[in-house]
This record gives sequence, structure tokens and C-alpha cells, in this order.
Amino acid sequence: MGFKECFNSHESIIMEGAIGERLKREYNIDIDGIVAMASLVYSKEGKKALLELWRGYADIAEKYKMPFIATTPTRRANAERIKQSGFGKEIIKDNVDFLRSVQKEFKCRAYIGGLMGCKGDAYTGEGALNTDEAEEFHSFQAELFKNANVDFLYAGIVPCLKEALGMAKAMAKTEIPYLISFMLRRNGRLIDGTSISDAVNYIDKNVDTKPICFMTNCVHPDVLYEALSYDFNNNTVVKNRFKGIQANTSNLSPEELDGAKELYCSSAKDLAKSIVKLKSISSIKIWGGCCGTDFSHMEEIAKTLIKQ
Repeated sequence: MGFKECFNSHESIIMEGAIGERLKREYNIDIDGIVAMASLVYSKEGKKALLELWRGYADIAEKYKMPFIATTPTRRANAERIKQSGFGKEIIKDNVDFLRSVQKEFKCRAYIGGLMGCKGDAYTGEGALNTDEAEEFHSFQAELFKNANVDFLYAGIVPCLKEALGMAKAMAKTEIPYLISFMLRRNGRLIDGTSISDAVNYIDKNVDTKPICFMTNCVHPDVLYEALSYDFNNNTVVKNRFKGIQANTSNLSPEELDGAKELYCSSAKDLAKSIVKLKSISSIKIWGGCCGTDFSHMEEIAKTLIKQ
């Protein structure tokens, strides 16, 4: 069963929880290099930590009989940064191959995604590309992921519509299923001010192959609940096409999150309650974690979902 078929045939899918924050805070691993976490596949310490994290999240998916999706830690490994780093374009294949090797240990049905990110700042939109620039810029990484045989492509925390469309065009050309995940404010809009509904409509109408769905990451479920409750987002387009969240445990604004020196966390049970609340007004089926989450949060979410 391919990723698209899995998405269409399952009510709930578990996605990995926090990776980067846990690497920094629990393993004391430096991920602030030019390509960030993508270089960890060349470190014994990095590979061991990634293995432990992915294995733990996959075990939760297996325990609650849900499909599992994980993504390569390559959001910052774009064309420009790869060139600056000196690693070479092989870094994409090396990340995919490593995650594939980890996948062999999973007992659940699992899919491997190639993670891509905006060129500039995901939390402010600074340095965002226009659509044509974005399509050209991101095609390099998308093609490398295609050659590495990922199951799907994933554009994470994209703040601006024009770059999101360019990324969608680049990913669509690969003919691989893909997801677009926005950076959102509680006012129901992307960082550039575009409403969720308008962003979904615009991208769907301007690509040859539509994304499997749209989602958000690094956003608290209560923030997304508020964002989806606005009249301009409360429609069938959003209901039918907005299908996922990698939940942050903090409800701070994007600017506050980006500049925070401390990690703000809610309990696993409180986060799960917010997931239930969000589920009551949405058709979300991909449930993952972002900053502040760990195994306890993802297990509580999975446990809660099977009771719904």
C-alpha cells in the first residue's frame, strides 16, 4: 500500500514527535550547523540518537495499531546550504538511506518522507521567495528526494503563500505524493496574512497535481482550533483539505517561540485534551508532535484517538 492509499484508507495516522528539540535538550547534540540536523547521519552519536527517537515513536504507532510516518531531518539542507556546507548533494540520499535502515526495525506500517523547508525564516517570513524563484530553488532538493525513492515529500512550516506555491510546483513535478504544512497564527492566517482557506484554494488551483493534504506544524492545537474557528476558514474547502498537525506544546506566537530561550511544555494529558477539542471541529487525521513533545505526549495522543 502506497502513502496515498494509506492516507485515504485510515482515519488516524501517527507522525513523529519532536526530534530537534529533544536532540538539543536530552542528548546535548549541536544542530546549529549550516544544514542543521541533516549532518547527523555522519555522526555515530547523531545516528544513535535519531534511531532511539524514531524507534520510540514507531513503537507507539505499533502499540495503537496506526500507520506511522517519519521524515528525514533535512529541512535546512536546501540547494544553497548544501553548497555552503561542503557535504555535497549526497547528503539527501544519505539521510533517506539511514531512515530506511531504521524503518526496517519498525513493526508498524511506516512511510518515509523527504522534509523540505522554506529558504528564509519560517517564523517571520523574512527572505521568502516568490513563486518562480521558489519552484526553481526547491526543485533541486525535490529531485534529489525523488532519486532517493522517498514515499512522500513534506514542506514543513512554510510561512508565505508564494513560496508555498513554488514548493508545491517543484514537488508536483516529481510525481511523488506531497504535503504542505503552514506556519500559522491564531488569527487563522499564514505569516504573510493569507487565510488558511485562501492558501489552500490558491495552491490547489495552480498546481497540476494537488498536495495529498495541507497541515501545520510548530503550532499548539488550541491555536489551530482558534484559527479554524474564524468564519473565513470554516468551510468545506478547509474541512476537506486541511488534515494534519505536528503539535507544539506551547501556545506562544511564532515570534515568541522562535526567540524563546526556555522550552514551554504542557502535560501529555493537557495536550491530548486539546487534540480532542481540535478534532471536534476538524477532519484532521495526521497527528504528530513538534517542540515540547516526547514519547509521553505522542502516546497520550494515540491513546486518546483510539477512544474517539
